[in-house]
Amino acid sequence: MQITLTSCLTSDVVMLYSSFQRRGRPEPSAPLTPPGRRPQRPGVLKGTVTDFPGFDERADAETLRKAMKGLGTDEESILTLLTARSNAQRQEIAAAFKTLFGRDLLDDLKSELTGKFEKLIVALMKPSRLYDAYELRHALKGAGTDEKVLTEIIASRTPRELTAIKQVYEEEYGSSLEDDVVSDTSGYYQRLLVVLLQANRDPDGAIDEAQVEQDAQALFQAGELKWGTDEEKFITIFGTRSVSHLRRVFDKYMTISGFQIEETIDRETSGHLEQLLLAVVKSVRSIPAYLAETLYYAMKGAGTDDHTLIRVLVSRSEVDLLNIRKEFRKNFAASLYSMIKGDTSGDYKKALLLLCGGEDD
Repeated sequence: MQITLTSCLTSDVVMLYSSFQRRGRPEPSAPLTPPGRRPQRPGVLKGTVTDFPGFDERADAETLRKAMKGLGTDEESILTLLTARSNAQRQEIAAAFKTLFGRDLLDDLKSELTGKFEKLIVALMKPSRLYDAYELRHALKGAGTDEKVLTEIIASRTPRELTAIKQVYEEEYGSSLEDDVVSDTSGYYQRLLVVLLQANRDPDGAIDEAQVEQDAQALFQAGELKWGTDEEKFITIFGTRSVSHLRRVFDKYMTISGFQIEETIDRETSGHLEQLLLAVVKSVRSIPAYLAETLYYAMKGAGTDDHTLIRVLVSRSEVDLLNIRKEFRKNFAASLYSMIKGDTSGDYKKALLLLCGGEDD
């Protein structure tokens, strides 16, 4: 049966809600304010790492050689120096190291360092333009597929960034990122990943309120008002509409349905698709808030997801880590700095705290 909706709930829709309750549906809720899910308007994005003033790549190369030469390793000198240089400067240091000593800096670091600290320093030395592609490659070609990494990176990068990642991926690995994603994933999860990777999201501009209304109604009919779920409708709208348009759609959806879009996704989808849809929603609302939440859950509870901790801090240190810190402090009962301090140890902790860049009272 086809149902035509207006922006207000009609008596027919009220009757439909009664049927939902008989099917075990919850009643529409009041507006939610969960951490990281309220609409955010991005300000100026700031990282914690910038170009080091008075940079001298030869002097830095000599400092690093001295720290690794002979018996023992001066880890303190290594972490203090490398966390205070931008990624571009680290590449210049590596080139100077090769020229001065005929040695590969990354190889020397790997041979001198161990454990999580080694992984962090190696990540810092990876050229920034390659880092996301490297992480995606390992998520696809490691032991099993790491959907968590695929979801985080692909959902939170802009169309321009995704286009650059695809190009670098193909240059480095000789295969198409989209093809590798298709071969390693399946179903609607695969479909949404591919749509996002195509980077055909509409550019931000004037918002068409009629289209906002149409998309909100379409999502309502594809989920809450349908036996089963029309996943393709969610994929098309979430994967192609502009960020500013989607923010308005989410607001309108709440007005029409009485539900936050996250609630509907939670009820209507499951598994990797659910996680990807939620990641897209959170990134649309605020990328820093989404990544702050990602960091929080990497440290919350027993154990630490060090891979996620390293990946987010390294990849965002020159982009928006200050913004992530601000969102972290606002949404959780602790600062990012204090959680890292309490959850890690040794030189690994020291380096992470330097990357974090300070406490937020």
